[in-house]
Amino acid sequence: MIFNADKEIEKIIQFIKDYFTKNNLTGVVMGISGGKDSTIASCLYAKALGTENVIGVTIPCNSLKTDEKDARKVADYIGFQLYQFDLGEVFQKQFDGLNKVFNINPDITKEAAINLKPRLRMSTLYYIAQALSIQNNKSYIVGGTGNKCEIYVGYFTKFGDGASDLNIFGDLTVSEILAIGDALGLPKELVHKPPADGLSGQTDEEKLGFTYQEVEDVINNKTTNEKIMRMHKNAAHKHNPIPIYLK
Repeated sequence: MIFNADKEIEKIIQFIKDYFTKNNLTGVVMGISGGKDSTIASCLYAKALGTENVIGVTIPCNSLKTDEKDARKVADYIGFQLYQFDLGEVFQKQFDGLNKVFNINPDITKEAAINLKPRLRMSTLYYIAQALSIQNNKSYIVGGTGNKCEIYVGYFTKFGDGASDLNIFGDLTVSEILAIGDALGLPKELVHKPPADGLSGQTDEEKLGFTYQEVEDVINNKTTNEKIMRMHKNAAHKHNPIPIYLK
C-alpha cells in the first residue's frame, strides 16, 4: 500500500483536534531539538491548534550549539514561541552529587549519564505544562515525538523522551515521517537532518549500528536482522505496561 502523506496529514490534524476537544485541552508543550520529529510534529500541532497554543522549549544540556540554532529556525519558520532553559549546570550537579553519595565511578556510567539528561528534560517540560496550566487557567499537555522505528528497538529513554501525554508519531516509520515533512513544505535541512540524540555525540544510526530503513524493513517483514530483533526483544519492558501486583 502506497503511503499518502497528504491524507495522513489531514488525519493527524483531525486526530489532534478531536483529542483536544474531547479532553478540554488548550495547548501543547514540546521539546524542540531542531530535528525532524520535533520539527514536523510542532508544525502539525500548530496547524491543528494554532501557533499561539504551541509552546516550544529548547533544553540544551551540554548540547551542540547547532541544535539550538536549528530549534530557533523551526520556531521562526512555523511561528510559535520558543523558550530556552539550559540544564547543563543542573545535570552536572546531580551527576556529581549522585556519584559522590553512592561512590560510583563516573568513568563507567556513560549510558546512565546519557539517560539522566532526557529524564531531566522531560521533568522540565511537565513542570512547564502544569505551571502554565495553573497560571493561565488553561490546559497544556506534553507532546511526544517518538516514532515507530525508535519504539520498535527501544531507542528511547524510559520516563525520558519516551514519556508524553500524546504521541502522534508512534505508529509512523521514519520514511513516513520524512514524507510528511516534505509534503508540509518544511525546510529540507531540518526534515532531512541526520537524526541524533544531541547527547552522545553520535547520530542515531551510528550509535545503533544499523539504519532506520533496516528497522523499517524488519517491521514490514521484508527482511530479518538478528541485532534489531534482539533489541526489540530486550526492549519488551519499555513496550509493556508496568507490572502491577493484583491481590
